Amino acid sequence: MTDDEEAEKDYRSGLPGFLGVIDTFISKLEAVILAMGVLLMAVNTIANVIGRFVLGESIFFSGEINRILIIMITFAGIGYAARHGRHIRMSAIYDALPVGGRKVLMIIISLFTSLVMFFLLYYSIVYIIDLYDRGRILPALGFPIWVIYVWAPLGFLITGIQYLLTAIKNITSRDVWLSTAVIDGYKDTETEV
Repeated sequence: MTDDEEAEKDYRSGLPGFLGVIDTFISKLEAVILAMGVLLMAVNTIANVIGRFVLGESIFFSGEINRILIIMITFAGIGYAARHGRHIRMSAIYDALPVGGRKVLMIIISLFTSLVMFFLLYYSIVYIIDLYDRGRILPALGFPIWVIYVWAPLGFLITGIQYLLTAIKNITSRDVWLSTAVIDGYKDTETEV
């Protein structure tokens, strides 16, 4: 079992009270969405390959299903990455600061990122409303295109909440936290051969 699988299986929020309940619920929701999306994409792709090479006929809606699943996985994945402190960081200045400076900077970064996610949430909703008004449909599956983009505002909402909870965790805790579940620091991942 990988470190991520172990962390997700045993995840318990370090946040107090109701915030901890929200954090744990979002964690479980992300895990289900990501696992379901990856499994469905694999099954769909394998079925399409078998259909194409064994039966000589491709599944005509397979590409659209994978498009929907990629969007779902991407926007559920941004919340997951935020929860596990896995987003790309430019940390040269951050690493050079003393603990107090890193804490303040992490609070500012988390609050700013949370605001950006809520800003993107707003504009993704505006975009979905525009798609809804246009009435476009997917050619093979025949349902409205706006439905597949509902994952974008959901992902931005979850990520915005996660970064807000990270800021709260850093405000209320003595240590510096990259997320509600990951304390600041480096793990030695190199092994000698």
